[in-house]
Amino acid sequence: MRVCLLYEDRERTNEETYYDTASIIRDLGLRALFSSAAKEIIYENGEVQKIEKEDTFISDTMKKVMMVPLGSEQEIVFRQEIVADCFKHETLIRELYRISGDVLRKWTELGRGFRERMRQGNPVTRLSTDIRVLHLFCDALTEIRALLTKQEGLTAKGLCAFREEFFAAYTKEREDNIRKLLSDISFYTNGLDEKDVAPETIVRPRIVLECGLQDGLKFSNLKLHEVSSEKSKFYRRGSTMERIQTFLNARSKDSFSTQEDAHINEQTHQLEYGIVSYMMRKMKGLTDEFQTFFDQLRFQSAFYLGAVQLSQHMERFRIGWCFPKVCGRRDLEFENLKEVVMGIEQRVDVIGNTCSLLQKDLLIVTGANQGGKSTFLRSIGIAQVMMQCGLQVAAQSFKSGLFPRIFVHFTRREDSAMNSGRLDEELKRMNGIVEQIGDGSLLLLNESFATTTEKEGSVIAYDVIRALKEAGVRILTVTHLLSFAKRVHEETAGRPEAGVEFLSAERKEDGTRTYRMIRHEPELTSFGLDLYEMIVGR
Repeated sequence: MRVCLLYEDRERTNEETYYDTASIIRDLGLRALFSSAAKEIIYENGEVQKIEKEDTFISDTMKKVMMVPLGSEQEIVFRQEIVADCFKHETLIRELYRISGDVLRKWTELGRGFRERMRQGNPVTRLSTDIRVLHLFCDALTEIRALLTKQEGLTAKGLCAFREEFFAAYTKEREDNIRKLLSDISFYTNGLDEKDVAPETIVRPRIVLECGLQDGLKFSNLKLHEVSSEKSKFYRRGSTMERIQTFLNARSKDSFSTQEDAHINEQTHQLEYGIVSYMMRKMKGLTDEFQTFFDQLRFQSAFYLGAVQLSQHMERFRIGWCFPKVCGRRDLEFENLKEVVMGIEQRVDVIGNTCSLLQKDLLIVTGANQGGKSTFLRSIGIAQVMMQCGLQVAAQSFKSGLFPRIFVHFTRREDSAMNSGRLDEELKRMNGIVEQIGDGSLLLLNESFATTTEKEGSVIAYDVIRALKEAGVRILTVTHLLSFAKRVHEETAGRPEAGVEFLSAERKEDGTRTYRMIRHEPELTSFGLDLYEMIVGR
């Protein structure tokens, strides 16, 4: 039984993650995104009643899945279709996650795992636990079948394939065979797993053997003919009715009482254990199959439930979204793209940006301080990561190429953990990136090399960025190194084939920031006096 909701032709595998995922998560603020996706919003009469606590399994799952980029447009569309179906059928994905989670939680309580099972020690206890676990699996699979049977209107290829494969792998006939086995050996758990066993009823084994008897009551030519469980009236041990029942059983044809001889009684218990253990070993492959199924179902359904809950947080603050489309690597187009993390954290509808970069390899963003440049760069990085894992993007429309390797180099504040100067720390991080980066990579630079003089920083930035661009790397940079920006502009002005675009943070004549990026050649000022006047002058 396969789930295959993350990949069309395989289960989750150890795919290659982005380089330095810790920096990507930190610099793009993705931890807040993971956390939001893991919090369910409870509505009442269309109003938010409360927000549940973070489900750490969902947030961890979002992190693991989002840090593994998909490699093709087909894989992205496959997930997007499932996400869209989950928006329409939210109950389905919530129930799949709940059922699989409940099974694994109850299994853990019974002692899941090799170490826990070894600590149990007693093989009789372990066998009894295996029977109960199989009961758990069977009940949960029956619940999933009922859920999928009544589900209508599914259109996603992945969800439809999951339903069809489930019905084919777990047929009614297969369920009946498993339940018959569990019913036959229910005496071993004293009938506790059978809901129809009344308190005054006891479940006893019926084991029919074909054999001969040798000296010392040793079996010869032993053959197992039948194993089943029989329900009978419970009589208190030592009572008159219990003694009468034992007497009658001992006088029945082809039977004898095991309670009258301690040696026979002990051998009978060993026989029961051996037979039930043998029958459960025959089911070992089935148990392993169900275990893998529920592990994968919980993990994969957690991702899609996170996508649903993330969209609800976005809609709560009126942050629109769309499913992005894949285009050529040198193209980047989006309309009203917003920095979703800022919107969710600050609980506001942030200002979006519209941009069209066609056949461009280098984007340089300059302009006024506090004009929204870093926010703009983060919005692109977040959208790129979300697109490449099949999620929706906070934009009216978004088109971009695929970059299996994304690198970020954001300026860091000096802290006690730094063992050297800030410029030295920046250069070390850049050296690590250069060793891994290559053709088809995307590099986001945010105020890199600004920790030294403007002249020295401009020289470093020019040399590094020029070399990376020639190596086939797409670079998006926000910079206050105006000498560097001016130099690149002078070299590429009037040359569309150079593949360079310049944007600037818009500033009105009165110094007001609109937080929108416009096409503009770099200026030799960041309008820092505006901030001085606003903060100090007043």
